[in-house]
Amino acid sequence: MPYRFAIGDRVRVKALYPPGHVRTPVYIRGKQGVITAQHGHFPNPEQLAYGRDGLPPIPLYGVTFDLAEVLGRPAGRDRLTLDIYEHWLEPA
Repeated sequence: MPYRFAIGDRVRVKALYPPGHVRTPVYIRGKQGVITAQHGHFPNPEQLAYGRDGLPPIPLYGVTFDLAEVLGRPAGRDRLTLDIYEHWLEPA
């Protein structure tokens, strides 16, 4: 199964607020970052939480954000890296 995003691609976390069990923190939704790792393909944890099989597996990425983007204010050169599943990402 191919990756949709390559290391170095700029992405945005989708600004979705679905009910139920999700694995993407609210504070990062709508923020832009850069793909810094491709971790592999894994069962969808949002489906697993409801007893489903989580198939097909989906890619998991390391996405690095400037902390200023996350906080919405100056934050020096600090960064934050989160693991985010592909279905939560879109091109920036």
